[in-house]
Amino acid sequence: MPEPSYLFVALLASSVGFVMLVYGKKQHRPLQLAAGILLLVLPFLVRDPLWLGLASAGICTGVWGGVKAGL
Repeated sequence: MPEPSYLFVALLASSVGFVMLVYGKKQHRPLQLAAGILLLVLPFLVRDPLWLGLASAGICTGVWGGVKAGL
């Protein structure tokens, strides 16, 4: 059974990913759509809570930078 910290980080990353996916689909925003899909798949690929949190934060930071750049 996964440890509680992993479950919490995976739930948080997947929740943010779901919201980004729905937003990107409704608003026709490919950056948010791709980031949402990646955040939903990421917990299946990364099993360490620290790396999962860092990768998720990196993806969200990339989306933030892309939005600030006008993408």
